[in-house]
Amino acid sequence: MDFNDPLVSQLIDLAITEDIGDGDHSSHGAIHAGTEGNARLLVKDNGIICGISVAKYIMHLIDEDVKFNQLLEEGSEVKPGDVVFTVHGSVHSILQAERLMLNFMQRMSGVATITHELVQLLLGTNARLLDTRKTTPGLRTFEKYAVTVGGGVNHRFALWDMVMLKDNHNDYAGSITNGVMRTKKYLTTKNKSLKIEVETRNLEEIKEALHTGLVDRIMFDNFTPELMTEAVKLVNGICETEASGGITRETIRSYAETGVDYISVGALTHSVKSLDLSLKEY
Repeated sequence: MDFNDPLVSQLIDLAITEDIGDGDHSSHGAIHAGTEGNARLLVKDNGIICGISVAKYIMHLIDEDVKFNQLLEEGSEVKPGDVVFTVHGSVHSILQAERLMLNFMQRMSGVATITHELVQLLLGTNARLLDTRKTTPGLRTFEKYAVTVGGGVNHRFALWDMVMLKDNHNDYAGSITNGVMRTKKYLTTKNKSLKIEVETRNLEEIKEALHTGLVDRIMFDNFTPELMTEAVKLVNGICETEASGGITRETIRSYAETGVDYISVGALTHSVKSLDLSLKEY
């Protein structure tokens, strides 16, 4: 991760302030000043580990003298009993960093794990797995990074780096054609070169989007696999295609086999189960 990115460094600073406040009074009260010790990050679930560099960054922000010994690579498959890293140094510093490191790593590892599981279901097809903007406020950079660690692909990061004309945009604009044409004029006026994606709900809307000649990707929203097969044939490689809407572990393979280029799954980030990890003295 890029710790020079303000979205990363400021969020971590905020998390430290939120958790530590004016001091870890439990540790300072119970443990003699100057006490040193060891701790290890212990895995208690099967999954994909993610966020090691974040944990190291947090540990050294709190105390740069704590020794951080990384034992596994980012993105490694892990099982109960595996040790990801060890730390040695001030016990007070280790305990202050403990929950912060775990909170980030458990969430990020959960995202990487479900992403990896779904990517495995796409093997042998041309479809690639996308995330969405359905992320935890403030944690988007971390969650989208975790998607890439799990083998997925980032969709647009936010509203500013790609145009996506969803059904509400098109309905308010009066039609897909109106929405696309006005958007193209707006981008030209603003001297911006952004890709345009259009959400469609049926084959007629796909034809309309194609007719504009200005669309980079067409999203098929809540199509059945059978209808999506028709949709992919209709687009015929003129632009990229994306499947979206209620796609699950049980159905994702059938969508991938339609020939669609991308499959977006909001559950990668909005319904993830955190990986069980713990930091223990040894």
